[in-house]
Amino acid sequence: MLRRRLPDADDLVTDDTPFRDRGPLSEVDAISILANASIDVVGRMPWSSNATFLVDLQCDDHVPAQAIYKPHRGERPLWDFPDGLYRREIAAFRLSRQLGWGLVPPTVERDGPLGVGSVQLLVRTDYRAHYFTMIKTEHHHEALQRLCVLDVLANSTDRKSGHCLLDEDGSVWAIDNGLSFHHEFKLRTVIWEWASEPIPDGILDDVASMVDDGLTDELAELLDPVEHEAVLERARSVVAEGRFPVDPTGRRYPWPLI
Repeated sequence: MLRRRLPDADDLVTDDTPFRDRGPLSEVDAISILANASIDVVGRMPWSSNATFLVDLQCDDHVPAQAIYKPHRGERPLWDFPDGLYRREIAAFRLSRQLGWGLVPPTVERDGPLGVGSVQLLVRTDYRAHYFTMIKTEHHHEALQRLCVLDVLANSTDRKSGHCLLDEDGSVWAIDNGLSFHHEFKLRTVIWEWASEPIPDGILDDVASMVDDGLTDELAELLDPVEHEAVLERARSVVAEGRFPVDPTGRRYPWPLI
């Protein structure tokens, strides 16, 4: 059932949500719930370019989790991206999972009240936190450096500061990944603090392993052959250069920044 009230951002998640006392979900449990629970739309997320909904995931008589539902039918056509941005949301999760970085919340493809789309586990966070606040704390730098490299590999064209979330346990998450995986280099991001600096060995090792192994079948199935090869080519370049990207043009920033 779609409720008519459009909630404000502060209304979307409250401290008395039914699943709060259950504690954090494992990735396996989260994926199972995302894929199998009934979807009850709570309301539309404000300020989203495409149709984006907060939903309760209903299992019998309780709600073990909430999620963000982006139906295919709610996407606005773009001249520079093919149809089906929701599949790129899923691809970003699968790329992060293959690298072992856990930066993108569990995300699945499934049918819902408004048709097929992506359903992503909601990150419970203080929405006043974003990249420009997190970068001030050195403790978050390792995760943000991984995110910087993830965005190069995925060719993210819209990494705004507000697309970087900090959860209640202090973990960094990257959301709104639909504008990614284009075969033409279109990187636009707010993460340039480490430009030209060496990428830590642990990050490079993870990327090199992906180059050696190739993309997983579950990730490759979401990309066309040209996009598939482009991911691997970008990964090979990251390993070969071993340094964070540089923007000599000063134009590779998204807008708005937050």
